[in-house]
Amino acid sequence: MNSEQTALVLGASGGVGGAIAAALIRAGWSVKALARDPRKAGEGWAYATPAPQWVQGDAMQAEQVRDAAAGVRLIVHAVNPPRYLHWETTVLPMMANTIAAARAAGGARIVLPGTIYNYDPTQVSVAAPDTPQRPTSRKGKIRVELERMLERAAAEVPSLIVRAGDFYGPGAHTSWFTQALVRPGRPVRYLLDPAAGPGHSWAYLPDLAEAIVRLVGREDRLQAFERVHFEGYYDADGRGMVEALHRVLGRKPPRWRFPWWLMRALSPLGGFPREAAEIGPYWRHPMRLDNRRLLELLGAEPRTPLQASVGETLSALACLDASPHCKTA
Repeated sequence: MNSEQTALVLGASGGVGGAIAAALIRAGWSVKALARDPRKAGEGWAYATPAPQWVQGDAMQAEQVRDAAAGVRLIVHAVNPPRYLHWETTVLPMMANTIAAARAAGGARIVLPGTIYNYDPTQVSVAAPDTPQRPTSRKGKIRVELERMLERAAAEVPSLIVRAGDFYGPGAHTSWFTQALVRPGRPVRYLLDPAAGPGHSWAYLPDLAEAIVRLVGREDRLQAFERVHFEGYYDADGRGMVEALHRVLGRKPPRWRFPWWLMRALSPLGGFPREAAEIGPYWRHPMRLDNRRLLELLGAEPRTPLQASVGETLSALACLDASPHCKTA
């Protein structure tokens, strides 16, 4: 592989990692992807591009990450703990392994898809790359430390953090879109709407991935430690995403409110209710991402029209009634 155009993607079997890997391949990059089970990962590749070169390995194993990163110019760190559990004991070690691998590869740039959880939503309604990060949630504090690790390593290992809102799109199987609004593989009979107030940020994965690839292509303009915000679709009144679903479906299925009150009541028991309760404030308070730095670098943000992006998502998830893979019961 040509190291000038070779990337390693950690988390390519997931939604955002897979979208970035596919976008890199379309742009002419040679892509390696780390997976604990390469055969399973290869069978699950659902993008309209050739699959990456799957490499057996675990992001928790420093030597395996280092070996997979040999000769690469770019490492995409889009890996999360299985089922999003055990964040406290896995997330920071995985980033330490990625930084060490990038250093061993001669200073490969690390790309980290960032989240809005770095901010306190009760205090920040518009987040710019230099907005102070004072999170109140456990995951938010861990995300802040991830970025600090990259900033401390920037003299030897350059990095690019691209922050975005909640993901939706083909391949986004672990998102609020697919875990609340709709259910993959089934026709949309009702909508479980998590919106509890106005002003929520969404990121269509193909657009986000395209933006990341374009940013990586502007290496000459990137700082050693670069933060960029992807605005995506900002649902100003909290109804836009549901109305787009109505237009794509051609009907208005019943809409139920997500039971945030129940999540708060059950949060002492741990598990999903605790995780959901921590995220609740990001749905009750508006937060928009300021993308001025991205516009400085690219001139424009890749943006598929909302209705088209929702339609493509529902089709890929087999949620349209006419889909041959859509279950009816």
